[in-house]
Amino acid sequence: MIFHYDVAILGGGIVGRTLALLLARERLRVALVERSPAAAVPPDIRAYALNAASRAVLDSVRAWPNDPAAATPVHCLWVADVPAGNGGVAPAHAAAAGPSLRFDANDGEALAWIVDVPALEAMLDQALRFQAGVERLDAAQQPRPPAALTVICEGRHSATRVAEGFAYERQPYPHTAVAARLRTERPHGGVARQWFCGDSILALLPMDGPEGRLVALVWSVPHARAATLLGLDAAAFAAAVQTACGDALGTMHSEGQPAGWPLERALARPWVRPGVALAGDAAHAMHPLAGQGLNVGLGDVAELARVLREREYWRPLGDLRLLRRYERARAAPVAAMLAATDALHALFAEPDARVATVRGWGLRAVDRLQPLKAWFIQQASGLQPFGPLKTVEA
Repeated sequence: MIFHYDVAILGGGIVGRTLALLLARERLRVALVERSPAAAVPPDIRAYALNAASRAVLDSVRAWPNDPAAATPVHCLWVADVPAGNGGVAPAHAAAAGPSLRFDANDGEALAWIVDVPALEAMLDQALRFQAGVERLDAAQQPRPPAALTVICEGRHSATRVAEGFAYERQPYPHTAVAARLRTERPHGGVARQWFCGDSILALLPMDGPEGRLVALVWSVPHARAATLLGLDAAAFAAAVQTACGDALGTMHSEGQPAGWPLERALARPWVRPGVALAGDAAHAMHPLAGQGLNVGLGDVAELARVLREREYWRPLGDLRLLRRYERARAAPVAAMLAATDALHALFAEPDARVATVRGWGLRAVDRLQPLKAWFIQQASGLQPFGPLKTVEA
């Protein structure tokens, strides 16, 4: 059968657009099927923590944001376990915040980058405008164009994945993620801060450059509390965040409208069928506490592009054996990341005092062991995932 397109990508989010650029670079004819944006959409307040592997992928398709303020380097990650007696509120002084762990980047490097979503989407759009071989289609007009391979990148609620009969095993968390942007009295200093507060996890991610005073909030809280927070006016919401983080950055002011979404762990089984593959959130979803969701999705499309590029010349793009190479290559890293986020969530959510004691001991032990901290940084970079500890030098 002769197809007008080699690959049809369903879903025009960051993962789908990146895949379109990767495949067009290989001289494949790509259809990128997108939904038209709603008429009145509030400004996007999301920000993603991207690692070195994700940056390399985006750099390769010339989509990394040029503006230094749109991709703020994280030079330090500070994590604290808030004592149970504090009622889920971080102490005003970091020294009193209970056991903590600090990761510092090497000179001239970054642990990660906090990337403004609108800026990243604008760079991807610009790259697509200059990339031959990609045709952007309206999903309302042509929801699924004929192609040798269809890649579903429609997110967790993909209707096409359901129609294709892929199982998607969901495990809801009792949390909603509340996202917002806040202007702070003191500069963040390129530090990403995270507090584990029993039934909630609060993260403040640095934005607007290394010495900026803007942070992205990701606050995982029980559903009922999320509804309360999202119902507050701007001043009350900022005050609630300021109190919860113990005035870590001084007075705060909300910028834009906070948003929330329910959290879940999910995994598709299988990921591929003849002529069809899943990628990104259509294949998996995880808790945001480790900030790895988009990194894993970009890892999917980088691997799929590699498998298609290295296929035998006679093998069709939609060949099941070919697509299973992609599925097998992604199985271990995705499963490991899902297990890690699950384990961290369970460990820090456990109120038992004995578990809290062991947890505190573990944080202090890791903080003292430089080779182990270096290994964690290496894994988080995405460049050498799940490598042996013995390869790390102190």
